[in-house]
Amino acid sequence: MSAGRGSRGERPDRGSNARSTADGRQDGARTGGSNRRSSDDRENRGTRSNARSTDAAPTPGDERRDARGRQRGAARSRGDAHRSANAPSHRRKGTDPARDVAFDVLREVDGSDAYANLVLPPLLRERGVRGRDAGFATELAYGTLRLRGRYDAILALCLDRPVDRLDAPVLDVLRLGTHQILGMRVPQHAAVSETVGLARARTGAGSAQLVNAVLRRVARTPLDQWLTTLADDAPDPLAALAATQSHPVWITRALRDALAGNGRPVAELDALLAADNDAPRVTLVARPGLADPHELADGDDRVTPARWAPTALRLEGGDPAAYGAVRDGRAGVQDEGSQLVALALAAAPLTGDRGATPAGPDARWLDLCAGPGGKAALLGALAAQRGARLVANEVQPHRARLVEKALAAVPADAVEAVRTGDGRAVGQEEPGAYDRVLLDAPCTGLGALRRRPESRWRRTPADLATLTGLQRELLGSALDAVRPGGVVGYVTCSPHLAETQVVVADVLRRRDDVEVLDAPAVVRAVVRPGARAAIELGDRRDVQLWPHVHGTDAMHLTLLRRTEG
Repeated sequence: MSAGRGSRGERPDRGSNARSTADGRQDGARTGGSNRRSSDDRENRGTRSNARSTDAAPTPGDERRDARGRQRGAARSRGDAHRSANAPSHRRKGTDPARDVAFDVLREVDGSDAYANLVLPPLLRERGVRGRDAGFATELAYGTLRLRGRYDAILALCLDRPVDRLDAPVLDVLRLGTHQILGMRVPQHAAVSETVGLARARTGAGSAQLVNAVLRRVARTPLDQWLTTLADDAPDPLAALAATQSHPVWITRALRDALAGNGRPVAELDALLAADNDAPRVTLVARPGLADPHELADGDDRVTPARWAPTALRLEGGDPAAYGAVRDGRAGVQDEGSQLVALALAAAPLTGDRGATPAGPDARWLDLCAGPGGKAALLGALAAQRGARLVANEVQPHRARLVEKALAAVPADAVEAVRTGDGRAVGQEEPGAYDRVLLDAPCTGLGALRRRPESRWRRTPADLATLTGLQRELLGSALDAVRPGGVVGYVTCSPHLAETQVVVADVLRRRDDVEVLDAPAVVRAVVRPGARAAIELGDRRDVQLWPHVHGTDAMHLTLLRRTEG
């Protein structure tokens, strides 16, 4: 057993590598100053027995020192107070590789605007962190990012200065320690001592003193009491939910409005926010004609059929890359909601010109914004079965390369091209050239906050104006690119009304050549037969999936058929 695993004690909660397999820059820090230390020491002296009760049983000598410390008050030196809290022989000089990796992920996310799911796997491989240690690092990094708002609010109550006045690396260390104490099954003494060791190794001895004092204060109060305090301090119920469930207020409000706008009870907001904070299960896609779901599940009780999509399987532990079908591209990692919207586009009914039957050609499909390629690969596999060809368009060259990689296992005669270009120009350059068009539009990603834990802290309301303008232009282009009788699937990984219902309504208001199809009926037709009666899709003509209802990302789908006008 490694030293890191021994000091962690128990296996972390859900969110280990089994649940969140995805899919560090080291900075110096100031110590915080003598005023910070003075305040910390007064707190330590005044409540030493409480702090010790969460970390280690006090010895008789400790209790005598605690009593004398209270009597002497300020006469006792600050340095002596810290040395008594941790004897030199017991001070952690560093930490284990898993915590080191989690810290570096947080620094990259903060300092380089990186995405955690792109930073973490290479770091784990580079440093040889595997198995339970990799699961611990994954939950520690992702969980800390998801619950950053909650933890910052708690830390603000344990500091004598605003949280944003701390050096960023020190604040990340405190967040990691707070998540271990309040969000994981790590014994408190291990959480504190290991995090102090991390601070000493990465941000300096002075900051380690600060970390020690603050985390002991955090540990003295159970999570439920902290949440009650945060809710009581909030100015209104919405702000209370935002603080306790770790979402920015504007996102909390937008999700409440999205529930109401889709006919769901606003009372579900708490469950929706909580689902955003759960580590998502790993879902595999068995691409039709390339991989058989039974092949992936054969003899492996970690692989089970998912709830809705016939192509989807849940992986309850292990590395997806351990499966040959995943390694060679016949299968992949893809959210079940993402699979459902692609399957629905492929199943949507076409008509001939002027609505005539038979349906007309179904030979040329377009994925207008194809990167990074998951939906394109599923569409390509379906196209190969039906004698159709797929064009995958992506504006960013590096994402176009990801699409090429994702399509590697699809038969070559089913892939007409993977190309780089602005999707807004396709409708003008190739009017009426396609029978089916998928527009998976760039969006805020508010439906995938479980998988992109840093997104909620990066997005702002100002992003909406830019994104919704782009979405309108892309949807207009997609409708121009599809032939009369052909179908466009408008998809966002966001339930925000401005990015879903409002965009579609605005585009359709200016056109008389589009009809809205019954997307719920199409989705029900593609789910597993035994699940059709169970899937809740509401009474609208579009589909909005939800993490707390369907267990998927919050994918939106509107199906639009071009008419003659």
